[in-house]
Amino acid sequence: MAPDISREIVYQTTRSGGKGGQNVNKVETAVIAAFHIQNSAILTAEQKDLIAVKLANRINSEGWLQFKVQEHRTQLYNKETATLRMHQLIGEALAKKKPRIATRVSKAAKEKRLESKKRQTTRKADRRKFKPGDF
Repeated sequence: MAPDISREIVYQTTRSGGKGGQNVNKVETAVIAAFHIQNSAILTAEQKDLIAVKLANRINSEGWLQFKVQEHRTQLYNKETATLRMHQLIGEALAKKKPRIATRVSKAAKEKRLESKKRQTTRKADRRKFKPGDF
C-alpha cells in the first residue's frame, strides 16, 4: 500500500486543448499534477530511490513527477483523476515484484515438439518435385 501523498501534490490549472466551444478559451479545466520526490516528507529514503529508478522516464530534470489531465469538463474531476493517477503510479513503483520461479521443459514436451517438427519436415519433403537421380 502506497503512502498518502495527497498533501504534497502541487496542482496547476491550464486551459484544455481541443474542442470545447465558447468556454475553451476562457475556462481553465485542465490540471497539471506535480510531485517532488526528493523533497517529500512522507516517503522514506529507500522509497524515494526506488521511485526515482522505476519512474526515471517520467521525472523531469528538476526532480518533479508530473502529468496533465484534461479528460473531464470540470476542473474538480480532472483534479480527482490526477490525484488518483499519481497514487496509482507511486503505488505501482513501490510494489514488490514477485520473484520468478525457474521451470524446465518436460521430456515429453520436448519429444512432442521434435515429433511435430519431423512430421512437418516430411510433409514439406513430399511436396518437392522428383529429380531423375532421386529413385
